[in-house]
Amino acid sequence: MTPFRRVALLGIGLINGSLALVLKNRGGAEHIVACARREETRRRALELGLCHEAVADPARAVEGADLVVLGVPPGAMGQVAAAMAPGLDPAAIVTDVGSVKTRIIEEVVPHLPDPSRFVPGHPVAGTEHSGPDAAFETLFEGRRTILTPIEDTDRGAVGRVAEMWRLAGSEVDTMTPEHHDRVLAITSHLPHLIAYTIVGTVADLEKQTQSEVFKYAAGGFTDFTRIAASDPVMWRDIFLNNREAVLEMLGRFTEDLVRLQRAIRWGDGDTLFELFSRTRAIRRAVIKAGQAYERRPVPPTAADDGAGTAGDHGVDGTRP
Repeated sequence: MTPFRRVALLGIGLINGSLALVLKNRGGAEHIVACARREETRRRALELGLCHEAVADPARAVEGADLVVLGVPPGAMGQVAAAMAPGLDPAAIVTDVGSVKTRIIEEVVPHLPDPSRFVPGHPVAGTEHSGPDAAFETLFEGRRTILTPIEDTDRGAVGRVAEMWRLAGSEVDTMTPEHHDRVLAITSHLPHLIAYTIVGTVADLEKQTQSEVFKYAAGGFTDFTRIAASDPVMWRDIFLNNREAVLEMLGRFTEDLVRLQRAIRWGDGDTLFELFSRTRAIRRAVIKAGQAYERRPVPPTAADDGAGTAGDHGVDGTRP
């Protein structure tokens, strides 16, 4: 791809940090500026070689940039967009990495001098770790990135952003913002909500039982606790900003759960076997599609820039 001259990354945690490594090491950008609220985060981003300079002011970060990538929690997108507006070149392409699209578009577009240069995006990749130390160049390899251009989005801008994600190793899909939010509600948001709930149930157990859960935790519980370790700020924002789609999928799940509860109560083995067989086939299809992978381990001391982990998909950056 033709390199961007100057890229401003607003938020420099797992997602934007990994993207920075791609742009820097694969010839995607000539100069990278990181923006983060915390001095510790800015310093660490420079130490790790994620950027050429790091600043605290969004308006300063985007000055002269031909690409801006918003990588903050969904609830902070509008605030950061407003803060960067005074320094933004109208010709600059603006994109984001948020896991909620409709609400982010509503919050960001009013602050842009030219909305046609906004290409909403979502790399469906991540781990439960956060901060610049969690970043690694191959995070997006073999993953999918979804672009949700709005009605007036410039096709050339969409093409440039798609090229960037292909450089990172992603397959690029496009869909409407509304469809994106509905799909992600069931594939990512609901699983995280269930995980948080299960771990919360364990936290409410009496101490003796709780200690035994920790001692004898098997793979299933371990998998749940992994995604339940994701950043609470980001996930609070995701659920509040995609509430309609999440509530719809939660309603469907609740109905299925009641049916399963009834089958167990009445010893209906046929229903249980049919469900488990069908879901086993779906899991195998997920693996065949290349959407199950081993994640790179990150030391538990990795710095957290306050924005979050991506769980299985999301956002990183600075808290408002």
